[in-house]
Amino acid sequence: MIRLLTGVALLVMPAAVAAQDVVSDEAPILIAEMRRPDRQEIVVTGSGALRPAKSDAVQGIALIGNLDSGLGARIENRLRDETGIVQFRRSDGRSAHPTSQGVTLRGLGGNASARALVTLDGVPQADPFGGWVAWSAYDAVNLGGIIVARGGGGGADGPGALAGTIGLYSTMTDGIAASAAYGSRGSWDLSASAGGELGHGQVALDGRYSRGDGFIPISQGQRGLVDRAAPYEQGGLGVRLRFDAGAASRIEASLRGFADRRDRGTDFSASKTDGVDASLRFVHDPVGATQWLALAYVQVRDFDSGFASVAAGRNSVAPALFQRVPATGLGARFELRPAIGGANPLRIGADWRRTSGRTEEDFFFSGVTPGRHRIAGGSSDTVGTFAEWTSGDRGDGLLWTFSGRLDRWWLGTGYRLERNIGGPTITDLRFKAREGWEGSGRVGVRWTSGALSLRAAGYRGWRLPTLNELYRPFRVGADVTNANEALEPERLWGGEVGADWNSGDTKLSVTLFANRLTNAIANVTLAPNLNQRQNLDAIDSKGVEVSAEQRIGPATLRATYAFTDAKVDASGAAMRLDGRRPAQIAKHGGSVSLRSNGDGPFGGFATLRYVGKQNEDDLGLLVLGDALTLDAGLSWRLTDAISLEARGENLFDELVPAAISSAGIVERATPRTLWIGARLSF
Repeated sequence: MIRLLTGVALLVMPAAVAAQDVVSDEAPILIAEMRRPDRQEIVVTGSGALRPAKSDAVQGIALIGNLDSGLGARIENRLRDETGIVQFRRSDGRSAHPTSQGVTLRGLGGNASARALVTLDGVPQADPFGGWVAWSAYDAVNLGGIIVARGGGGGADGPGALAGTIGLYSTMTDGIAASAAYGSRGSWDLSASAGGELGHGQVALDGRYSRGDGFIPISQGQRGLVDRAAPYEQGGLGVRLRFDAGAASRIEASLRGFADRRDRGTDFSASKTDGVDASLRFVHDPVGATQWLALAYVQVRDFDSGFASVAAGRNSVAPALFQRVPATGLGARFELRPAIGGANPLRIGADWRRTSGRTEEDFFFSGVTPGRHRIAGGSSDTVGTFAEWTSGDRGDGLLWTFSGRLDRWWLGTGYRLERNIGGPTITDLRFKAREGWEGSGRVGVRWTSGALSLRAAGYRGWRLPTLNELYRPFRVGADVTNANEALEPERLWGGEVGADWNSGDTKLSVTLFANRLTNAIANVTLAPNLNQRQNLDAIDSKGVEVSAEQRIGPATLRATYAFTDAKVDASGAAMRLDGRRPAQIAKHGGSVSLRSNGDGPFGGFATLRYVGKQNEDDLGLLVLGDALTLDAGLSWRLTDAISLEARGENLFDELVPAAISSAGIVERATPRTLWIGARLSF
């Protein structure tokens, strides 16, 4: 510990480069960039909402503006600095299996499907088939800020926000920027952006490419002849257009594609993800008059993955399964904000989302020849309408908000077909179509006097099971997990109280919360090596989240901490889980960071992260130990256009256990990784 803290002090002593701060009116329409001689600000002014949503002020909110902590940095790792955000695996998008990258908050975990709603400029980002998040997809996006709204019930964002909403917001590039970095194990990270005026609008092009030879995922001392480094190669391109369409109106269009290639450190374990996203938005937002927004979007995903069977002793490996998952997501949204007394306190709207996809799998290998083939999949549709009223303004006094949402959902006829390759059909099942209604909403209040704000909120949210959870069985080593086409939607009731202090250079926030997630979907152990996805009675989670920030001259010191007491409430076949802690949820977690924020030629940052021990499995028989890591970096601006940087991840090479098998084999997250590079911008 002493060595780590000493390293923090040494690495952040230099003064600063220009910082990027998010200046937000809570929930935006678009990201605009304003440049002033003395500093640079990323001003968040828009997303899927027509104007700032004051309603989110009744819940715990984090604004992340300084997204780029050095060349080679990852968005998913930056999110780990915020209290309560938990990703299913501790490894990031360079080494984790793509299907394990769900995200949640407030102890509502134990499932690789995201229980937090992740959006990009108001468009849902979860994989249409599996519900995980392809973090590498944002290689093709120039992000200007992230707003994390903890807690459910934000009906204007759409269904699925059980644990909260993580809103990513893009920014239009003005000029040209490029960077190049070289890192440990033959790693490269290259990016470029260009943008400017085009007629009565703007155009921006963004791209990124990264690759590396990777590290050996298996912990030293447990490796065998089959274990080797796990390389990765990822990249993306995107184009965005914004044009004036009359007084106070504009059209925004976005098209981006990405490709992700990873390896899990043995033969037969490569994965491939390709995706294309497109969206079209029309915004009309005059000040003091009726405002409205119309949005349509499409997601196309194609995911391939191999899975290997490693013999005891890890001296031989054979193919176990090859999977291909094509999936599509479609959606549309309309929102109206009528003018009432010269303001727009009311939001009303409707949205629709459709997901469809299937898994195509070859398994039961003899040598390298598969013996059986399986196809399973289906579709889902959700149509909802919402209304939200928020009083007052953001000054001193009382602000209250009330929102409600009603959704109609449909699950189309699902199917699962298994047959021997070149032989008879083993299983040919059709699962009955289902439909239902779900309601959600939020009520909250915030009182502000000077620097002090007190707030309270209660909410209800829900999530439809993913197609993956409903229809796809899977195997990890000797452990088989069966699908369950009868899964019911998850439902959450929750509440929180909090206090915020914002006095110039000092910020402090404390939130107490309690949530009950009924019908929580989890992998339940039925017998040795046999599991099934089931609806648990509930997961009860309560805890406290604390964040503090102090500006100290040319630097900002920020600390976050989350204590989460989560327990399973179970009966019947899942009775053995009753009272146990959910898998993949740590009781303690936090971070301390020091970042430069001045305009001198030198700058730097250091971030110390801690994650407590957590269970790998539902019974708590396999435990992942805690970990304390340090990331840090330095920068030197040679001219207004050129800067040099050096950065390190996990500088003291701490073992961060990311997974553990039933045989006790431990997989690790990123070891020490060093980067050096340069930026160019004008």
